[in-house]
Amino acid sequence: QVQLVESGGGLVQAGDSLRLSCAASGRTFRAYDMGWFRQVPGKEREFVVGIRWSNGITYYADSVKGRFTIFRDNAKNTVYLQMSNLKPEDTAVYYCAATRSKTMVISTTTASYDYWGQGTQVSVSS
Repeated sequence: QVQLVESGGGLVQAGDSLRLSCAASGRTFRAYDMGWFRQVPGKEREFVVGIRWSNGITYYADSVKGRFTIFRDNAKNTVYLQMSNLKPEDTAVYYCAATRSKTMVISTTTASYDYWGQGTQVSVSS
């Protein structure tokens, strides 16, 4: 079965950097979109960034553009989220998600993703 395991969360100060990892297993993900979402208590889970595994095309939410970078390691079947210049408003539980690439553009809605990790907490202090 498909498993997505996130790691790398923690408590940092504003302006710091952090790298999250999503180790994927259970099948070949070359035909999948991989996404990072985040959620704070009382709010809906929101899209952060996605990558199409087959060709590396990415799509970023405006709120993280220029600060966050997504990339994949084919050999390790792992997707990374490099976060720089972190802000207190980036504080959230970050989730990795996967779905088969179905459309011309990378999916950005939670309903589009079939598989989810357990989440990892990122806390940014001011």
